[in-house]
Order: sequence, then C-alpha cells, then structure tokens
Amino acid sequence: QVQVVESGGGLVQAGGSLRLSCTASGRTFHNSAMSWFRQAPGKEREFGAGISAGASIIKYRDSVKGRFTISRVNAKFTVYLQMNDLMTEDTAVYYCAARRKGELLISDYSTSSWDFWGQGTQVTVSS
Repeated sequence: QVQVVESGGGLVQAGGSLRLSCTASGRTFHNSAMSWFRQAPGKEREFGAGISAGASIIKYRDSVKGRFTISRVNAKFTVYLQMNDLMTEDTAVYYCAARRKGELLISDYSTSSWDFWGQGTQVTVSS
C-alpha cells in the first residue's frame, strides 16, 4: 500500500505562482510513475502532468504546457508541481496519484489508470 499526501495549495492572484508537493510512502516510490490531476467544481477530475519513475518521460495536458513543471526527487519520496502564470481557470483541488509501475501510459489521462491517490489540496486563483 502507498500513502500519498499533497501540500502547498493556497490562494494566489492571477499571474502568480505556487509549488505543490506530494510525498509518497513505501519502498516502491522509486519504481512508481507519479501524476497530478485536478478537479474544478462541477467538473470531472482531469490529468495535469505525469512523470515516469526515472523522470525520463514527462507528459502535460495542453492547457498547462509552458506554465507547469512536474519534477521528482526520489531520495525524498517527493514529487513537485511548480505552477507559474496561474489563471483563474486553474482553480481546483489538485490530487497526486501513484502507479504501481514506473511507465507513463497511453491511458494516463484516465483516473482508473492510477492506483493510489492523495486527499487533494485546494488551489484558488483570484482575478
């Protein structure tokens, strides 16, 4: 079992930045692909970014490319999401997810493709 805990959310003005952190327990972290999803009020949870176990492959949804950066430090069992140039439409609960395997997949955009989830952290971007 892997426990995933997010932190770093908060309130920020449009154009500002936030860095989210996700710490995952368990010896398998080094072999796990990780991702960030988000869910805005009244909308489905959507994939934001993913990173393979060795950080050699990274994937972003189009709406965050060039603004968000996902990274990981395996020695700290931590994945980060640096969010710059935030927009009001980025307001959502942000979730970190882990996969038992280390690869990113075609199915990454599906929530069912990920095995372990955190409780989420709220990000609110004001205009």
